[in-house]
Amino acid sequence: MVKLVLFLCGIAAALAGSFVQAAIDMEIENRAVDRTIDLTSQLVKISYKITLEHKSKLPISTYLFIVPEADRDRLAFISAKDSSKKELKLTETTTPKGVTFSMSLPAGASNPVVYIETVFTKSLKPFPSSITQSERQLVQYFGNVYFYSPYPTVTQKTTVHLSSRNVESYTQFKPSAQADSTITYGPYDNVAAFSDEAMTIHFENFTPFLTVTRLERTIEVSHWGNIAVEETIDIVHSGATLKGAFSRYDYQKDARSNQPSVKSYKTLLPASATGVYYRDTNGNISTSALRTLKDAVELDLRPRFPLFGGWRTHYTLGYNVPSFEYLFQNGDNFLLKMRVIDHIFDDMMIEEVVTKIILPEGANNIKLIAPYSIQRHPDTVHYTYLDTFGRPVISFSKRNLVENHINDFNLKYNFSRVMMLQEPLLVVGFLYVLFLFVIVWMRLDFSIIKDKEPHQHKD
Repeated sequence: MVKLVLFLCGIAAALAGSFVQAAIDMEIENRAVDRTIDLTSQLVKISYKITLEHKSKLPISTYLFIVPEADRDRLAFISAKDSSKKELKLTETTTPKGVTFSMSLPAGASNPVVYIETVFTKSLKPFPSSITQSERQLVQYFGNVYFYSPYPTVTQKTTVHLSSRNVESYTQFKPSAQADSTITYGPYDNVAAFSDEAMTIHFENFTPFLTVTRLERTIEVSHWGNIAVEETIDIVHSGATLKGAFSRYDYQKDARSNQPSVKSYKTLLPASATGVYYRDTNGNISTSALRTLKDAVELDLRPRFPLFGGWRTHYTLGYNVPSFEYLFQNGDNFLLKMRVIDHIFDDMMIEEVVTKIILPEGANNIKLIAPYSIQRHPDTVHYTYLDTFGRPVISFSKRNLVENHINDFNLKYNFSRVMMLQEPLLVVGFLYVLFLFVIVWMRLDFSIIKDKEPHQHKD
């Protein structure tokens, strides 16, 4: 049995050393570490292949993986797998803050291998922070040449992938080398625990730096065969801000493929999405293009103006999907299974998402099962046509999301099928009362003076 504990706090080396002595087996060492840092987008994706070894050839019981304190708040996603690529369960500790992995190995297994993937947001800093319309966008990455670990490392190597071969400067810590858009550090042998050597890379990055500052996602469930989804999205270009005036004429003449602005991006919707609409405060945006793929509906979103650094846009995107694909029934028990978020654009970064689920009137015994930790908000009530006591609304939120968070939530609830007759009966009852009122109205006489009966003459 091997347990991995991931600590999301940076500790001073002196305190860390004493903690490690008490928490882990100091006979464990990183036999080989192969680290890959992906800087080809606005996100920083770091993956590790770690081969472990026990000096006394004993089974490994505990392993610590530390994310430095400076990067802790930027950590958006982390996952771990064993040598068979089986997903490891993550549990968070409180003192010190961290995440714990557990995995089982076959009896007598030696040199177990652990695969760890991390995704960080807001780790690339535009430098300079402001540029003109015609300038290139340069960014800086700050990291560690070494693999920061509480264990000694026998050998390690780091490969950094950049989005461009245009590198202004990088930390040349021997041995290191650049080839095209790749920088290699190492191999380094016999690295002590908690080794720290600053790494700085200054390079051109022209990929879209778009950040969804807020996403409000509303899912309205109907038991009559339809689920309506509407998203209200606020986006800002989080790259180097535009310095000076914007010239439409120069923008049209600029033929560069690496412009630091965003003209359009592609959003992927479910393959069964219909009735798609895309509008902002001025109305429907007709420049969007819809294309049906084999497993998705691709929507090419083009804002009314190109987005430069610091510029924002706000729009609403909605569509319908058939309920039979996402709503499952067993008697009066129902299960709604849908995504927390959808694919908005490649390498997306979402600061905050608020998801609201509107259930049919009469739903009760509601239980939400989220794929990861969320903040659940108090339930509310939503009123629409023909409602009497309102529809229950379940809402929750989460901050700092990336594409790895595209997972399904499960929402269980009870709903009596008799309640489906409520709205038709309300319509029938309303029509019955209306017709009854009309009949009574037609039979009543509201005239003030009644007509006299005609006088009959006798012959």
